[in-house]
Amino acid sequence: MRMHELKPPSGSARERIRIGRGHGSGKVKTGGKGTKGQNARAGGGVPPYFEGGQLPLIRKLPYRRGFRNPFRVEYRELNVRDLADFPAGSTVGPEEFETAGVLRGKSGPVKVLGQGDFSVKLTVRAHKFSAGARQKIEAAGGSVELIDGQAEKPSEATAGGSVELIGGQAESPSETAEATAPAVE
Repeated sequence: MRMHELKPPSGSARERIRIGRGHGSGKVKTGGKGTKGQNARAGGGVPPYFEGGQLPLIRKLPYRRGFRNPFRVEYRELNVRDLADFPAGSTVGPEEFETAGVLRGKSGPVKVLGQGDFSVKLTVRAHKFSAGARQKIEAAGGSVELIDGQAEKPSEATAGGSVELIGGQAESPSETAEATAPAVE
């Protein structure tokens, strides 16, 4: 058997019906569309969402305003009160939070919030910290580590008057302005 001898099983591949190709075809004058009316015209018919003139479902529902950011980051949250059960002096991060069962949500970056009392000295690793959580952890003698080397707020990185360049060198804004200003002779 060769490639050109292969055939589909009989009845599995129906032949396409060609409309308006002679009286023997059975689909000639009106081309299977019946006689006259909206559906017989070119582009005729109603869209799939048309409900016959009654108030459509989409108009019965409340109008949703606003914008949903497709790039929004959903953080898994936990509070400092959830960290109180960890042994003092240890380093805890998302893996430890997961095994202890204190994280809400299934996956994503972790944010530590500042609700509750906290007095255990811990090194806490997370993707983000609220100001209250950072303050309570450091007041208890612990420390805060950001995962992935992310800066918590981009505005804090540039507040010192330095601009981070792609090459990794930091220059002050005045040096950058001098380098780009045209020479006056």
